[in-house]
Amino acid sequence: MQLDIGDIQFENAALGEKITDILTEAILEGKFKGGQQLIEQDLQKIFGVSRSPLREAFRVLEKRGLVHIIPRKGTFVKTITLKDIEDNFPVRARLEGLAAREAHARMNGKTMDDLQFELENMKFAAEHIEPKSFWRHHSVFHNVFIEASENQVLIDILYNLRMHSLWYQFSYQYYQEDLERAYRIHENIFQKLTDPHSARQEIEDIVRDHIEVAFSKFLRYLDAQGE
Repeated sequence: MQLDIGDIQFENAALGEKITDILTEAILEGKFKGGQQLIEQDLQKIFGVSRSPLREAFRVLEKRGLVHIIPRKGTFVKTITLKDIEDNFPVRARLEGLAAREAHARMNGKTMDDLQFELENMKFAAEHIEPKSFWRHHSVFHNVFIEASENQVLIDILYNLRMHSLWYQFSYQYYQEDLERAYRIHENIFQKLTDPHSARQEIEDIVRDHIEVAFSKFLRYLDAQGE
């Protein structure tokens, strides 16, 4: 079992949280596969910790929907099903559209600057064909307007939905996207969000449609792969 924990210095108060973050990233990136057991003894050695912070991390991972804890058997990475994917994307599309709608009414200079910064980095990554950089800035771009909605319930739900949709795509090695086209879509979203005269319903529809189109492409990809 290989985990890159770098030079992280653990502090007692944040121990469980840091372990949770590392294990979450490892699951999302496919270092742990669906159905695989997270062996407590192995992870204790890797992190150099006692059982308590590790079990705390497992409980958080279960709340995030990434693992199943089976009494007297252990903790297992959740196996992704087609129904998980079909349930996730339509809900995410609706709620992320709503977040964009709410964000438009609360736009300020900092939010606009943050969106523009991420958009410019997306453009650079698209032009230089750097997909990892593109999707990193793409994710932050969405996070910026979601946070700008100032609706904590919406923010929390979307955090989980977006994390899972990213996990699904990583798991099926789905990276197919025209970066230039994706950039242009987000350029349009940026223009609508930052224009005080934009119709809020139009903004909601653009973001929702963007995610629904991506969902349709993902389903076609899965069908072609025989999943």
